[in-house]
Amino acid sequence: MIIIMRLLRIPFLFLLSLAITSYAFSQESLESRPHKLKSACNFSINSNGISSIPSFSLGAPAIIAAPSFTLGRFNYEPVLAYDLDIQPWFIDNWIRYKIVDRPKFEFRTGANFSMYFSDYKLPDETVLQGQRYWAAEFTAFYKPTGNSYISAAYWNDNGIDKGTISGHYLALMAEKSEISIGKSFLLAANLHLFYINYDGNNDGLFISPKLTASVRQLPFTLFLHGIQAITSNISPFPGFNWNLGFAYNI
Repeated sequence: MIIIMRLLRIPFLFLLSLAITSYAFSQESLESRPHKLKSACNFSINSNGISSIPSFSLGAPAIIAAPSFTLGRFNYEPVLAYDLDIQPWFIDNWIRYKIVDRPKFEFRTGANFSMYFSDYKLPDETVLQGQRYWAAEFTAFYKPTGNSYISAAYWNDNGIDKGTISGHYLALMAEKSEISIGKSFLLAANLHLFYINYDGNNDGLFISPKLTASVRQLPFTLFLHGIQAITSNISPFPGFNWNLGFAYNI
């Protein structure tokens, strides 16, 4: 299994992703109807920063801005994450395209060019060091109803700079939103099961539930997020981790 997973770590996946996206772009340009640019943004502050791959966390409170821009089937979804001292934690630049876009089923591909920041200790000072990554993504969504979905995702994640790690991320996710609690309150429940296989014995199977509460017609949400390793060779073994946050949606 490990040998197979490591054979997958080749530029072919990235090139395939770009090829599919380029082909899709040419097809999109042939459509006669115009598309309007749609935008949205989510701002959140939380107690224990959780990254795009939940097993990698900041371990301290974080501020995250996640805007999104949609034009037809294309999405640009950057993520800007900082600690409370406004020191950068990571920056994502996801470019995605929906190859299949139907009411009950979606299949998309994408590429991400990101940077993670950490402190590098020198004898007389501390330097903020940025490390570059790129990733290719393939994700499928099935939507049995308008307020629920099941998804399966694969990311091929690659470190560019010396000292970075590369690996694979596979995930299954299910979400049910707009669960009514009385006339004013709404809940959303999300269950995330994912497997990571990264350089340096950073492997493991994790489960990550998330509960979100909101009030109808208000842009604010409160969320509680937990992560638990089921099996892992990370040392020490990852214990239970949780995150409480507040978000504002534009």
